[in-house]
Amino acid sequence: MEHTSFGDQRNATFSLAEEDHTLANALRFTLNQDPRVIICGYSIPHPSEARVNVRVQTTGDPAREVLKDACQDLMLMCQHIGGTFNKAVNDSRMKSPPDNDSSQGMDSD
Repeated sequence: MEHTSFGDQRNATFSLAEEDHTLANALRFTLNQDPRVIICGYSIPHPSEARVNVRVQTTGDPAREVLKDACQDLMLMCQHIGGTFNKAVNDSRMKSPPDNDSSQGMDSD
């Protein structure tokens, strides 16, 4: 849900349901890397409520578009991190196959 003034689309507060600090902090970081963002922050209205409010103020572009771009950038970062991690795990497994004696009882997946 978006809360914005009718005349100024540069400033908006977005209410994200069923989210917490995990997404909000990553999104805040990504938004603050964008030169179009003047200020960005988030708050959680109440600890027992799974809702995050993200406030975005931009230099001129609509806050909604800047938020969408930040979400896309964050998805690309997560895909890159996941791919890099999976490649490192596969490379590690190829270099040293698991030793049956030392890895008993350990789940590698």
